[in-house]
Amino acid sequence: MDLKLKPFDFAQAATKAGMADVARRVEANTRLASAGSAAAVEKPSFQNAFAGALSSISQAQATASTMQREVQFDNPTVSLEETMIAMQKSQLGFQSAVQVRNKLVQAYTDIMNMQV
Repeated sequence: MDLKLKPFDFAQAATKAGMADVARRVEANTRLASAGSAAAVEKPSFQNAFAGALSSISQAQATASTMQREVQFDNPTVSLEETMIAMQKSQLGFQSAVQVRNKLVQAYTDIMNMQV
């Protein structure tokens, strides 16, 4: 059985998942890596993409927390609707990260349990 694997486009997947800011950063990093010198070219990796996604999730959680605090202090510039949307975005991002982690752990477990 011959399997042909297509390269994974993380930027496209992030865009489909509603994380356009992550997709833009991945594309920017890819362009910077390709425009860099030949000796110091850093190729995009899953580790860098996942670290970027985690930092984006962390930033979304911090933003949601700040907005919650501002709503509690009756700041007229922060609306309840924007705060609820920010909270939902951060919750979805966190749930996605947990699911990716679970899949990675399951894949590692499956590989370690293979008989050679």
